[in-house]
Amino acid sequence: MLHDAAVRQHTGYSGAEMSSDYQLVRHAIGYLTEHWTAHPSLDELAGALGLSPTHCQKLFKRWCGLSPKEFVQAIALDHARSLLDDAASVLETAHEVGLSGGGRLHDLFVTYEAMSPGEYKRRGEGLDISYGFHASPFGDALLMATPRGLCGLAFVNEDAGEGREEALADMTLRWPKANFIEAPASTARHATEIFGQQASSKRAPTRLVLIGSDFEVRVWQTLLRIPMGRAVSYQHIAKHLGQPTASRAVGSAVGRNPISFVVPCHRVLRGDGTLGGYHWGLTRKRALIGWETGRVAGGGSAALS
Repeated sequence: MLHDAAVRQHTGYSGAEMSSDYQLVRHAIGYLTEHWTAHPSLDELAGALGLSPTHCQKLFKRWCGLSPKEFVQAIALDHARSLLDDAASVLETAHEVGLSGGGRLHDLFVTYEAMSPGEYKRRGEGLDISYGFHASPFGDALLMATPRGLCGLAFVNEDAGEGREEALADMTLRWPKANFIEAPASTARHATEIFGQQASSKRAPTRLVLIGSDFEVRVWQTLLRIPMGRAVSYQHIAKHLGQPTASRAVGSAVGRNPISFVVPCHRVLRGDGTLGGYHWGLTRKRALIGWETGRVAGGGSAALS
């Protein structure tokens, strides 16, 4: 698990606590999705979670900085549609300010490199990839790293009845010829950088290694341009890449993004504002959108700042 002492040092909020809170939030999202049209009250939501209304309120405030009512509004369709406002200009503005070479690409301070087409075609042959499971604000997270940087971040999809074994199998199949080494002590520093402290240009950036086809890498680089609190559609990305008819191919590439959260594929929606797909479950996509809404509303001062 993510080193609790390191996280608490930066946040006052341990990895175990944040992961435990997410499990309650996950159940809350399931309840809200099922009873959406009935507009459940705080008392009803709290009762479904086995909490008092006061504890339910504190749970959401601690986890994302929003009240339960504000969280419901954050994951509503109207809010999702508002995230798409001026979506095309989001990508163009990022291009104009010259973000293509790395740097502060979005709310996390990251740099990236892409493996060569030849390296990708070898399907990981000769590549050592360390991995470890760590707590996160969005449940159990699997982090994977090469000596050159972080190459994978996945979540255990509990809503699909999956556990750690399935999450690991899904990721290792992407690079089937690589040598995978269980080394949570090695990946812990990446987990702490990503989940355990406020992004800051005063520290060394998190280095990413993008392992995919040329088209996939171009899509993932575009995702890095989308700031927190905004969203784009699959068609916006296709147009940005100069291939306006390639929305379906963009969707496939977004779905194959191996570095979730950091490469923010959750910020891609359908053109009508509906969520579309998410490799690690729509409950988690709603959670990510709601959590980020809280961080934007609080100026980045929600649970993990």
